[in-house]
Amino acid sequence: MSIARRLVVEADGGSRGNPGPAGYGAVVIDAATGETLAEAAEYIGVATNNVAEYRGLIAGLTAAKALFPDAGDALRVHVRMDSKLVVEQMSGRWKIKHPDMKPLAARAAAILPPSSVTYEWIPRAQNKHADRLANEAMDAGRDGRQWEASASTAELDAPARTPLPDRGPPGDAVAGAAKARAALAAARGGTADAGTLFEVDAGASDEPEPTDVTAVPASAVASPQVGWAAAPDLGAPATFVLLRHGETLLTPEKRFSGSGGTDPELSAVGRDQAARAALHFAALGTVQDIVCSPLRRCRETAAAVADRLGLDVRIEDGLRETDFGSWEGLTFGEVRERYGDDLTAWLADPETAPTGGGESFTEVADRVAAARDRLTARYAGRTVLVVTHVTPIKTLVRLALEAPAQSMFRMELSAASISTVAYYGDGNASVRLLNDTSHLR
Repeated sequence: MSIARRLVVEADGGSRGNPGPAGYGAVVIDAATGETLAEAAEYIGVATNNVAEYRGLIAGLTAAKALFPDAGDALRVHVRMDSKLVVEQMSGRWKIKHPDMKPLAARAAAILPPSSVTYEWIPRAQNKHADRLANEAMDAGRDGRQWEASASTAELDAPARTPLPDRGPPGDAVAGAAKARAALAAARGGTADAGTLFEVDAGASDEPEPTDVTAVPASAVASPQVGWAAAPDLGAPATFVLLRHGETLLTPEKRFSGSGGTDPELSAVGRDQAARAALHFAALGTVQDIVCSPLRRCRETAAAVADRLGLDVRIEDGLRETDFGSWEGLTFGEVRERYGDDLTAWLADPETAPTGGGESFTEVADRVAAARDRLTARYAGRTVLVVTHVTPIKTLVRLALEAPAQSMFRMELSAASISTVAYYGDGNASVRLLNDTSHLR
C-alpha cells in the first residue's frame, strides 16, 4: 500500500497592464512540515492576470507531480490561491466561459486525478511566496531575461504556513456573526459568563470578522430578542452587492434618465468605470451570481463584470429605473421651470407621480420590494451582484433601514458606486456599505 503524500501548492500570477507584461509563480510545500520542496516562476510575455494565474496553477501542479511521479492515487495536493476566479472555476462551482481560460483549466485538470486535488481561496497577504515569485519573473522579463531559481529571495517573504480558520467567504461577516450568536446561545445556557453577553456591530466593515465587540450587561437584553445579533444562527444571508451603472452622456449633466426615456448607452467614461468595477470584483472574489436591470446602461455594466468573472447575467425587470414621464431628459432646473407645481408635489409626497404619467416613489418601492423578495428567495446564502439604478438602490437601502421615503433625498449615489445590503432568513436586513467609489480611483 502506497504511503500518502500530502502537498500544498501555492500559486499566483500577475500582469502589469492587464493585459501587459505578465508572469507567474508557484511553490510546492510539504503539508506536514511547511518545508518548501520546489519553486517555479516564468515571464510569459503579454497576458492578462487570469491567464498568468492559471499558468501559475499549471506550473505548481506539474512541479508537485514531478516530485513524486510514482505516487499515483496516494498523492494529495491542496491548492491555495488568492484568485477566487481560479479557485471557484477549478472547484466546479463557477462556469468557465472565457475562451482563453477553458484550455488552461483543462490543462490544469489533466495533470492529476480530480479526486487528488482540492482548492482553497486565501487572502493575498497569505500568498506572499508565490506573489513574490511572480513579481520576480516579471522583473526578469522587464530586464530581458528569464527568472532563475538561484537568484530568488521569494521564500524570505513567505508567511508562517498554518491552517486558515473557517472565516466564511471574503468580504462577508457570516463566520463572525455565527460566533457571536454561538456566544449568545452559550450565555443563555449558562456556560458563559452569566453577567455579560456580546453585541456585535457588523456595520459596513469589509473584514471577514465583525470589527466592533462591546460588552453589554445581560440584564439589558430583553426577551424575546430583536435584531440579527440575538437571533438563532440563520446561516449565510443573501448578500446584495448593489452596483449603480456607469455614466451615460446624461449622467454628468444630472438629467432625469429613467425607464421611459431614450435608454442611453454607456459613455466612454462609463465603459471605463464598468471595466474598473470588473477588475475590483475579480480581485475581491466574492460575487457568485449577477442580476441586472433590463435597461441598456445596466446590461453593459453587468456584461463587463460577467465577462471578467465568467458568469451569466439574469435580467430582473423589477430593477429598472423609475419612469419619470415628461421629465425624461430634462435637468432639475428645467423641470422646475416647466412643471414647478408638479415638482414641488413630487418632492413632498411619495404617492405623487412625475408629470405625464410617470411612476411615483411608492409604485417604484412596491415593485423593487417584490423583486427583492424574489431574489432573496432565489439566492439565499449567496453573494449577488445587483446592477441597477439610483432609485432602486436607494429604495433597497431605505427599506432595509425602515426609513421614510424622504430619506432618499438625503443619500448620495455616484455612477458605478457600490453599496451592500445583506438579507437574513428571519427577514432582517443589514446595510453594510453605501456609495463606495474607491475602486474607481
